[in-house]
Amino acid sequence: MTVIEKPAQPETYNLLRAALALFKKSPGELAEDELKQAKIQALNEFRIESRVLNAPEAAAVIITGQELQQAYQEIRDRYNDEAAFLGDLDKNKLNTASLMAALHRQCKVNTVLELIASRAPAISEVEIGIYYHLHPDQFHRPERREAAHIFISINPAYPENTFETALLRAREISERLQKKPHKFAYLALKHSECPTALQGGVLGTVTRGTLYPELDAVLFSLKSGEVSDIVQSEIGFHVLLCKSIQKPETLSLAKATPKIRQLMKERARRTCQRAWLAGLPTPESGEST
Repeated sequence: MTVIEKPAQPETYNLLRAALALFKKSPGELAEDELKQAKIQALNEFRIESRVLNAPEAAAVIITGQELQQAYQEIRDRYNDEAAFLGDLDKNKLNTASLMAALHRQCKVNTVLELIASRAPAISEVEIGIYYHLHPDQFHRPERREAAHIFISINPAYPENTFETALLRAREISERLQKKPHKFAYLALKHSECPTALQGGVLGTVTRGTLYPELDAVLFSLKSGEVSDIVQSEIGFHVLLCKSIQKPETLSLAKATPKIRQLMKERARRTCQRAWLAGLPTPESGEST
């Protein structure tokens, strides 16, 4: 595909990106106030991009046909067929040529900003140590428990789910599991009215405060592998299984270092980019790259 140096309709693509970012809708689907907000963001982004592309650093940046084709293909692959792809472009006042032009502009902006970010200073071990000691809460992992449940709802409209019948069903399941806890996944699949029944009732690994208060209190009182008695919540009856327990842990500085380094590196890159952008001249009205 031919590399196009100047986008035919940059504002159109910027508006589409802004609408999707802000509202997850295309411009044609936006309400009047939403469209106004999207247009403001699109214009601001376009102006920043123009400043980037007018900077001396941009002159040496070349976007290859392969890079451009890859960016184009990433968008094309979101559609099942060519007709749907072209139809969506047309609906958003774009075509393959204007899309390619806008993608070339976007790729060049991203490459320039990546170049500027690479100038950020390396993060020292001292800086990492200071961050670790100033933010202890970020490196403490609370107790977590892998939980599963069997759920029986209460619904007077159905004979099998009246309060009394649902309670009886839950009690029978609980009593069976007290004797044969290894049957939990099988009984969950057979009896549970929660979609998790298909996964053996597994709710996942949770921390305190994640589940209904009644379930939370019981789950965090169980031993690993233990099945609860009946627990009533506002939506019905549950039988809980504590599959495993992950004890609370505070990461050591050595274990936390990779995470801190990455976080501080990204922060330094953004700071470097912002400082560079702040120093760029504002293009004259109507000027674009």
